[in-house]
Amino acid sequence: MEENQSSFKKPSKKHQPNGLSILYEDRDILVVDKAAGLLTIGTDREKQKTAHFLLNEYVKKGSERSRNRVFIVHRLDRDTSGILVFAKSENAKHYLQDHWQDFSKTYFAVVHGKLKDKEGEITSYLTENRAYRVYSVNNPDKGKFAKTGYKVVKESDQYSLLEITLFTGRKNQIRVHMSEMGHPVAGDKIYGMQDKGIRRLALHSASLTIIHPFTHKEMSFKTEIPPYFNTLVKS
Repeated sequence: MEENQSSFKKPSKKHQPNGLSILYEDRDILVVDKAAGLLTIGTDREKQKTAHFLLNEYVKKGSERSRNRVFIVHRLDRDTSGILVFAKSENAKHYLQDHWQDFSKTYFAVVHGKLKDKEGEITSYLTENRAYRVYSVNNPDKGKFAKTGYKVVKESDQYSLLEITLFTGRKNQIRVHMSEMGHPVAGDKIYGMQDKGIRRLALHSASLTIIHPFTHKEMSFKTEIPPYFNTLVKS
């Protein structure tokens, strides 16, 4: 049986944390649509302007004594927008993380250039250097297996809009795979090129299907492609 966020009554905009749109909530999970530019979790330099901090404040509902909190299940890069799932208990967190690789995850990205093969898969082993930059290696003992599927949705002279299936969920996986393929994500300042006039990283987590940690029912969540992506890929 499939369920989705349509049966959930979203809180009004003024009751939603800044930079987040709550798609679904129950006693076990909290699913949000994160804006580009917002961290998932705090860093040494930024503790409060994060999805994790804002949602902890949200579930406390103004009560400082509240023990309610959310737990990190997975992350999106600061400049990637889209669907994020948080757990409301340690048990829910562990269940979702243990099954994460089995869940269906779809992204949309605008990349530079036209792809020779309009559909395909990229596999490699990803590792990270001391500067926290991720790259592919051939040796399975030195990296984590990563697999990315892609399909061209539309293209222009400069850019291509891709629908991407994330078979594994490694750090910076899509950005690294597309860059190493010669088609970096538009607006990628780390793995791409200097994009003058590009307003944001053109990467969006668009849909996610999970198995609920308590009911064990299949649940699907979807968001729209950011309109800016279509603006970039004008024929």
